[in-house]
Amino acid sequence: MAESIVRRNAVVLKIDVEEMAQAIEDLWSPVEVARVNDQVVRLAKIQGEYHWHKHTNEDELFYVLKGRIVLQLKDQPDITLDEGQMAVVPKGMEHCPRSDEVSYLLVFEPHALVSRGD
Repeated sequence: MAESIVRRNAVVLKIDVEEMAQAIEDLWSPVEVARVNDQVVRLAKIQGEYHWHKHTNEDELFYVLKGRIVLQLKDQPDITLDEGQMAVVPKGMEHCPRSDEVSYLLVFEPHALVSRGD
């Protein structure tokens, strides 16, 4: 009952992702932008290479807001993503995001997911 009351009185907020991106100081430290059902949208400022990891039970969507990233994939060719492009890494697939320049990335994943991977 309380949930339906909260939803009925919910406020829709406009989110300025560009402004949020400019406020991020630390590399590879995602900040939560929004929640949608059981999913979360996280924004990260990245440069260099993350570590190889996988998510056993969750897919992960990467969307490049600014810059360029390379998704290194185990047993598959790397995928280069430019601004406005995205890719979904299926659950269980080892991957390692990398960027040679400062880039901003939106990641869509289950809220319960630990960002560090397995």
